[in-house]
Amino acid sequence: MAAGLLAGCANDPLADQFRAGDNKNYIAGDGTVTEFALGSRPSYEPFAGVTESGQTLDSAAFAGNVVVLNWWYAACAPCRAEAPDLAMLSEEFADTAQFVGVNVRDTAETALSFDRAFGIEFPSIMDAQSGTVSLAFTGVVSPQAVPTTVVIDRDGKVASRILGRIEASILRTLIQTVVDE
Repeated sequence: MAAGLLAGCANDPLADQFRAGDNKNYIAGDGTVTEFALGSRPSYEPFAGVTESGQTLDSAAFAGNVVVLNWWYAACAPCRAEAPDLAMLSEEFADTAQFVGVNVRDTAETALSFDRAFGIEFPSIMDAQSGTVSLAFTGVVSPQAVPTTVVIDRDGKVASRILGRIEASILRTLIQTVVDE
């Protein structure tokens, strides 16, 4: 029985990357998209945090809005690769969805520099020291790799998650689905 359980872990790409120890400083997601059916969507715990510009952002402000949360940090190669698409989509959905970053490693100065370099105009909660935002999603839709992107519906429920770098057309469809509900 134990051998069967261990064999099931052998094909876990995230675990393989961790064991490789190649010091790339992130575990890349595989782009897996998880959608949750209306009526069976998980919720998350309330949270608040300070953004890179020093403002406090509270999840209570999300009430009634579609929200896109993106876990990232500046040295993460897939985060850098997806940043232009996130900037574009945040502009495209400016009237219908709120974008918020969740920075898991950087200082505010580093995050602000990243924002300028990639044209990011939405705020990021600096979650490296407290882990408050990440903990709010533990056991619900735990961000297992960076980047991870979560779409939250108007009822404050998790509608979908992308584990790894986003594909702009897929994230656009996930957001539009929730906006149209």
